Amino acid sequence: MTDDRALLRHLFDSAVAAASPAACMPPWLDEKPAGRVIVVGAGKAAASMALLVEQQWGPPLDGLVIVPDSHGAACEYIEVVEASHPVPDERGVAATRRILERVSGLSPADTVVCLLSGGGSSLLCAPAPGVTLEEKRARTTELLKSGAAIHEINAKRRSLSAVKGGKLAEACAPARVITLIISDVPGNDPSVVASGPTVTDAVAARDADVRILATSDDALQAAALRAMELDVTPYLLGDLAGDARALAESHAGLAIDIAAGRGPVQLPCVILSGGETTVHVTGKGRGGRNGEYGLALAISLHGHEGISAIACDTDGIDGGGDNAGCFVMPDTLARFDGDAREAQAANDSYGSFAALDDLVFTGPTRTNVNDFRAILIRQV
Repeated sequence: MTDDRALLRHLFDSAVAAASPAACMPPWLDEKPAGRVIVVGAGKAAASMALLVEQQWGPPLDGLVIVPDSHGAACEYIEVVEASHPVPDERGVAATRRILERVSGLSPADTVVCLLSGGGSSLLCAPAPGVTLEEKRARTTELLKSGAAIHEINAKRRSLSAVKGGKLAEACAPARVITLIISDVPGNDPSVVASGPTVTDAVAARDADVRILATSDDALQAAALRAMELDVTPYLLGDLAGDARALAESHAGLAIDIAAGRGPVQLPCVILSGGETTVHVTGKGRGGRNGEYGLALAISLHGHEGISAIACDTDGIDGGGDNAGCFVMPDTLARFDGDAREAQAANDSYGSFAALDDLVFTGPTRTNVNDFRAILIRQV
């Protein structure tokens, strides 16, 4: 594959496919539990996960899952409700209330299967006593703009919720609870994914029936394997966090060193990383953390020949945009109309890459193992 843009997109698609419910769920859905089975959950992958449960186990099944707008699936027995993400709304509150009604009054012979994935924190919304939805919305918006890490954001969400931090599991008692997770958080702590509605903390998760189905590492490993099949050497950095611009600057330096023969791998190679960066929003532009990373990478590489990249969110949506992320090519800055640093200061990565036709569009992938970044380096 000689087209670098196509190769990078191919690696991203391979990563997403490895984290899809169709790929990761069947091995965990062995024998259907005896007795009544109620399926609940929330997140970007929840409807696709519910559909797999229906296909594997069949009726009788009952339940309800909450997904962002346009993330539904044609389930027959499990109801799918759409609500707002990343800031909660009344639809999420009403749907969460109905989930709590469904799991009340169960017996020890019943089983609740909870399907969780990225985005579940805003979708599964039940304000704690004394907290209004408006207060939750305002606090969520403030945290998202602040550049806070997901662990910090979800810790605050747990403190404001009547369903997170293990409270959903409490509502299910005395029924058995099985939690199936597609993880979008670095470290894959079950108490952080969707703010942990079925576990209070990582220690409690060890004694609970919690199954991690897919992680960022699974996606990176799939991309690495595909790179090797294409005779490109993968160099995995793993899950990373921190400021998007600072990470891009660091990665640009590493890529330039490798291109100059000073790195740990031979050319051609691809640097792969996942995790979740943060962006401190000060401008009024449009774009997500992958666009922010891509713009900073382009500025730092300054048109270096032989280096191209892709930065995307595996859920297909970068921030609040309709794109998954962006490409960074050797001629990105040369094609730029205007001052790239001014666009960066305005947090306007979307407009910048849209003008270059370098945005990546996938539509909702109906999974989420967070960010995917690949920097391809060739001999020139």
